[in-house]
Amino acid sequence: MALDPRFLAVAVEAALAAGRLQRHYFRSDLKIEKKGIIDLVTEADLAVEQDIRARLARHFPTHTVLGEEGAQSAPTDASPFRWIVDPIDGTTNFAHGLPLFCVSIALEVDGRVEVGVVFVPMLDELFTAERGMGARLNGRRLSVTQESSLIDSLLVTGFPPQAADRRGEQLAVFGEFLGRARAVRRLGSAALDLAFVAAGRFDGFWEHSLHAWDVAAGALLVEEAGGRVTDFSGGVFDNFGGQLLASNGRIHAELVDVLGDVRRRLAVTG
Repeated sequence: MALDPRFLAVAVEAALAAGRLQRHYFRSDLKIEKKGIIDLVTEADLAVEQDIRARLARHFPTHTVLGEEGAQSAPTDASPFRWIVDPIDGTTNFAHGLPLFCVSIALEVDGRVEVGVVFVPMLDELFTAERGMGARLNGRRLSVTQESSLIDSLLVTGFPPQAADRRGEQLAVFGEFLGRARAVRRLGSAALDLAFVAAGRFDGFWEHSLHAWDVAAGALLVEEAGGRVTDFSGGVFDNFGGQLLASNGRIHAELVDVLGDVRRRLAVTG
């Protein structure tokens, strides 16, 4: 069944409007609150998500919305359509004046993501994907890299603030990849990391303790650009499973092996 073309069009409209709001608030005097010990939320997060929700509700009043800063909006009757929204992925960067952040909007239909949009306002880069239709950057078709050797690969990862109790494991995996890959980067935005894998700027990405709004759009971008997305063991990826391993596909088995080796070693020594 073909998707309604309005789904992608409205997601793009909402993402571009969100980007304008992000630019408006960026490097301004922001009210900043703590969601946890480390995690931050700014008034910009709230304003951007409110704007996205309003646009989606205007076009699709029966759809539900799952957003980072607000509860899921649920109509009386269950809907097969659910939007998954991160108004500012990379809030800590945003709050500190670093221009590495984005908006992420995905549409899930009967539990499967069918549309994904990531907009990076400070780069003016719009990443879009529809399942089965490929991924695009500002209208240009995307493809993951063809790198087949881990030692020549550029990787990216994240250290989620809500997983401080797993810092030892994170650092062990990070250290192992430092010795086995060309280099490892950390941008501070999972959605941005995934978009950059889809665009061929990174060869692979891994992170745990993620939320659906961090990865729903980006994971589809990678898949539609010809890459592979799984959990750490190479199994089926679940937006709500926390673990995500994404790559160009060619180095995926090596990434799975490294993750498995480190985790087994930690289990023995722990």
